[in-house]
Amino acid sequence: MDIAALSMALSQGKVQQQASISVMQMAKGTAVQQGDAMVDLLNSANVTAIQHAAQPHLGGNIDLKM
Repeated sequence: MDIAALSMALSQGKVQQQASISVMQMAKGTAVQQGDAMVDLLNSANVTAIQHAAQPHLGGNIDLKM
């Protein structure tokens, strides 16, 4: 194998790896921002409202028969 071709192939592999790492870092940053926003939303929200939204059929009717 030609030394120049081997050098080019290794260089291309290195560039591809660096690009892949850069994309993963951007995706990680986005995921961290979304997670922080979700935590802020849950901390600021009313717990009973969230529970009612998750299960709206509960608590609407009371059976008073004895």
